[in-house]
Amino acid sequence: MKKQILLLLLIILIASIFILNKEKKAPSLDEKIGEMLVLGFRGLEVDSSSKIINDINKYNLGGIILFDYDVPSSSPIRNIESKDQVKKLISDIKKLTNENLLIAVDAEGGYVNRLKTKYGFTNIKSALEMGQGEVSETFNQGLILGEELKELGFNVNFAPVVDVNINEDNPVIGYLERSFSKDPEEVYTHASSFIDAMHENNIMTAIKHFPGHGSSESDSHLGLTDVTNTYNKEIELLPYKKLIEENKLDMIMTAHIINKNIDSENPATLSLIFLKDILRGELKYNGVIVSDDMQMGAIADNFGFEESLIKAINAGCDLLIFSNNNKEYDENIAEKAVKIIKEAVLTGEIEEAQINESYNRIKKLKENYNL
Repeated sequence: MKKQILLLLLIILIASIFILNKEKKAPSLDEKIGEMLVLGFRGLEVDSSSKIINDINKYNLGGIILFDYDVPSSSPIRNIESKDQVKKLISDIKKLTNENLLIAVDAEGGYVNRLKTKYGFTNIKSALEMGQGEVSETFNQGLILGEELKELGFNVNFAPVVDVNINEDNPVIGYLERSFSKDPEEVYTHASSFIDAMHENNIMTAIKHFPGHGSSESDSHLGLTDVTNTYNKEIELLPYKKLIEENKLDMIMTAHIINKNIDSENPATLSLIFLKDILRGELKYNGVIVSDDMQMGAIADNFGFEESLIKAINAGCDLLIFSNNNKEYDENIAEKAVKIIKEAVLTGEIEEAQINESYNRIKKLKENYNL
């Protein structure tokens, strides 16, 4: 009888160990590709029949990004109307999909902040205003913003900008007060403090726009921006170099700028030289690289949709943003992107190892934030 009991206990123990150690089902290629996509969508609220909910669940999307203004329809109705509405929207999305979704927003402060005072949110100084004051005040501003983001349910802020204010008349950086300073050391110290404030509230950040958009004379939202004759590598890479050395970065966002002295054919987002040789090689960055919006004019007007996706991934982009908030709104953008990327992997245009590397970086980042 004792032998039978011991045998039964042994069987139960072995079964328990087997269950505990049983490997989780390996993610499919489709699931790994989906994890690389961050999607914009329309809607102040969602339910189980909403397109974005179905897309997240069907394609295992890695994240979403919220906006306050719908550019294609020139309408102020998009995703953000009030504090309570945004909080409920994010909460419902998580309930209807999964808890490890990246919920992102552009909240730099100043002119580029989707959480505007007219919707009931706190006024945050622009980067230029912060840069003119004490670093401690930048931290305080970031802390206020971070607390608000956390309360609403966001876990990613596509900020701060670390572009150096080389051209103060730059239409997309200097003119909009998005740079902390023309001094790269000041940019570094204020950006570092801003990041610290976000991290206090468990908010991931993405510094931008690599390798530096501060010297440009045009807007990459509208077309390909050429900085060949204005770019200063030593100055513009300094904030990246120092922040990478600090080991406090979550993500780095690419810029749709071209420097023909470095890569004569491709903007940084699509450039092996910029992303793998310089960012990964020279600067020793091992974290997540996120593209700027792949539907911006700089990419959409100069490269085919399929070509740009394949090039961006092969160049080293881990996450691809599709804001669906430029010239046109395409409700099937997730399906199209997954199909193109998968086909490119199956035909050998993209190595599956590249997909695996990106997937693992994204999952590691999410795990670091308990997602």
